Amino acid sequence: MLGTFTIRLRRGFMILAAVLLNGGILLGIGAILVYLNTGADRSSILHLDTEIESVYRPHIQLGSHTNEGRPIDTAAAENLIRDYLNAWYTRNEALRYNDPLLMRDYYTDSAYAKLKRLIDLNKNSEVSIQQTTLAHSISIDFYSEDGKLATLSDSNVEVYKQIWKKDGLQVESKDTSNYRVVLFLEDNSWRIRHMQRTASERGEETKDLEGRNMANTIAGIKGVNYYPQDQPWNMFGDDFDLKVVESDFVKIREMGLNTIRIFIPYQEFGGPDVRSGHLSQLKQVMDAAETKGIKVLLTLFDFYGNYDLAEWTLNFRHARLIVTAFKEHPALLAWDIKNEPDLDFESRGKKRVLAWLRELSAIVNTLDQEHPVTIGWSNAEAASLLKDEVDVVSFHYYGDTDSFRAAYQELRISVPEKPVVLQEYGLSSYSGIWHLFSGSETEQAAHHEAIQGAVTELQIPYLFWTLYDFPEVPQKVVGRLPWRRMPQKKYGCFDEKGDPKEAYTIIKQK
Repeated sequence: MLGTFTIRLRRGFMILAAVLLNGGILLGIGAILVYLNTGADRSSILHLDTEIESVYRPHIQLGSHTNEGRPIDTAAAENLIRDYLNAWYTRNEALRYNDPLLMRDYYTDSAYAKLKRLIDLNKNSEVSIQQTTLAHSISIDFYSEDGKLATLSDSNVEVYKQIWKKDGLQVESKDTSNYRVVLFLEDNSWRIRHMQRTASERGEETKDLEGRNMANTIAGIKGVNYYPQDQPWNMFGDDFDLKVVESDFVKIREMGLNTIRIFIPYQEFGGPDVRSGHLSQLKQVMDAAETKGIKVLLTLFDFYGNYDLAEWTLNFRHARLIVTAFKEHPALLAWDIKNEPDLDFESRGKKRVLAWLRELSAIVNTLDQEHPVTIGWSNAEAASLLKDEVDVVSFHYYGDTDSFRAAYQELRISVPEKPVVLQEYGLSSYSGIWHLFSGSETEQAAHHEAIQGAVTELQIPYLFWTLYDFPEVPQKVVGRLPWRRMPQKKYGCFDEKGDPKEAYTIIKQK
């Protein structure tokens, strides 16, 4: 009887919870509809005005405001440019969601009506246009005496566009154009009245590598993917310790290695607003590497997997800030755009990921004409993707040693001319229950010896994974499952006590 009563009581609570949950959802939807039907500003849902920089950060160059008419003060110019960029952002969102009301506050009635017809056509055709602007070069040409009319020029506006239907991405394109824009001040906001688009005459920017042998730049790489032992996947921040890094660099040089690969975690570094403290710590690492004669392969994005167009301007600002800060550092060897992006193909879509990589590679190439660009693919099969967009082709290999040569030679058939780097390889020495007690330091050393023999014979530049065994591996790396997490602790050539393992001797001898 008591059991039956308990079951009925639990059922009653479950029914009550379901009713409350559904009621809450309906009330929430109703509140949103009431809010919109009152005539409230729909663009507030997009977090515009003070928060627009958190969602939309195209690269902006401002020309001198030598405008005709009344001189424009700094505050008025800032408001004008802010509302103009808001107009671009809301237009992008309106096209994406086929909702013209999202852009209503930044266009006059006639301009709004014209864009609304386009959106209605897309909606009826079940088409969604996803686009973003990547760069603007803005000059104010005219500002009226009454401060209610302005014209501006926007040169070399880079617009990246994707056209989507129900069955996926149909077309993607990039356009660079010039715009002449007329704006009216209405209700204390600047609204676009007219935009005239003309073709840009800017030529294609290409990296000048004449006279440089790219193969020689990376031919001598013998390196390691590096994290301090007590800060794996968390090298920068509150626990950063330069003395530990410098001590590790001594060990790396004693092993006969000359290169490290280090990683920049996007969110921890501040995303589009790169933290000055983290930049300072990265500079200390680069300076220490230079002092010890170590070159640095710098991976710009790690632990980031959102390739949506809406995020592009934020991602690219992150890259611009870091590349600009370190492109002249003598320790820099090359830029690695992203760690293992092909692992995101299934969840994010291959076309979406490749588009992001292609555009970001072009930006880095434009910013830095001296250093090669590469992408850290998770396997040799994926490494020929975007081979024409990079200077060096990089791949990771965690397969059996017997198949290594075949995998490399197959890649070489696809990429016969560009230099190729084995950017990661290794084997865990973990021998616990989650590996059926089959791993060992001896097996790990044999793996290194076999791969080292192949890279020496085939003259492949390499970096292995990794310097240390780690006491802990963060869940964000491989998740909670112990059969994935435990082996990840034991890839080092030094154990948790800092003592050399058998693999250390093999690597040092080579």
